[in-house]
Amino acid sequence: MSIKTKVLAAAATLTVAGGLSTVGALPATAATPQCGPHCIQVFSAKFITNGSPDFFETVFQGVGTVGQPTIVAPPSSTDPAGDLIVPRAGTVSDFFAAGLVSAAVNQHYGSETAVQIEFAPFGQPTGLCSALAATAYQNEGLTLQPCSTPGTTVWIVDRNDSPATGSFPIVNGSTTDFTHPFAMIIHGNPAHKRFPQIKVQRLRGNPDHVRISQLWGAITS
Repeated sequence: MSIKTKVLAAAATLTVAGGLSTVGALPATAATPQCGPHCIQVFSAKFITNGSPDFFETVFQGVGTVGQPTIVAPPSSTDPAGDLIVPRAGTVSDFFAAGLVSAAVNQHYGSETAVQIEFAPFGQPTGLCSALAATAYQNEGLTLQPCSTPGTTVWIVDRNDSPATGSFPIVNGSTTDFTHPFAMIIHGNPAHKRFPQIKVQRLRGNPDHVRISQLWGAITS
């Protein structure tokens, strides 16, 4: 299977896993027209109003530089800060074969879907992915890092730890804890926080009682 096919397949998997039928259609303003059908929008299951997500993963201030935080923000069709694409996708075993995750991660998650999420303002790839700057630790914030960086740039759709809600935890590929892996989380209400950075924390309540703040979905344009 070609990389392009894997990317499209992973995007479709994320869309289905994200519960599109229950959260409604993607708002028309979630990405710039230039990014359009190539973009993917990652959203927190905690913030859905009238069937549609209120906030999506976004690069703070739209600045494509190493270390720039990734936050959640309202959708926009004019601000490219929310333009994210999937440059690489497949199983965790595929990422292991490419040298992007450890043998331990592959042993635990090998058959699960994994992706990288790249900042691509107006559809133009930057080579910078939503990631962690170091091996995952409690409350580490997501930032842009070179997509070539192993482990920390890889995100695993952890279906095995997902409750029966359609949403899912997103585990970082550098996790060293497989009982309570480090997964994406958003704290507080983004409507009342200036810069609500996405972070990782140990996954709790898995698989049946994961906190809603650690459940996510993804939909394509």
